[in-house]
Amino acid sequence: MHTWPVQDAKARFSEFLETCLHDGPQIVSKRGRETAVLVPIELWHQLQSSAKPSLKNLLLSDDARGDLIVPERGQARRREVMPFEV
Repeated sequence: MHTWPVQDAKARFSEFLETCLHDGPQIVSKRGRETAVLVPIELWHQLQSSAKPSLKNLLLSDDARGDLIVPERGQARRREVMPFEV
């Protein structure tokens, strides 16, 4: 993967895009730190389809549901609360 400073990626975007399509993902750096990646759309779709389900999808799916075990109330001992002195 080639790293492009953000100024070069902006100034030479067509070349940046063509390099991505021909050679694969390209990294963009800002102030010397890697900050983003440009990937071909096919790779993006592949990554999205192989990603784990989101929390929202997991909670809405029937597979994620099960019996919730809730302990009976009243079994725990409560501690005494000491009154404040004024």
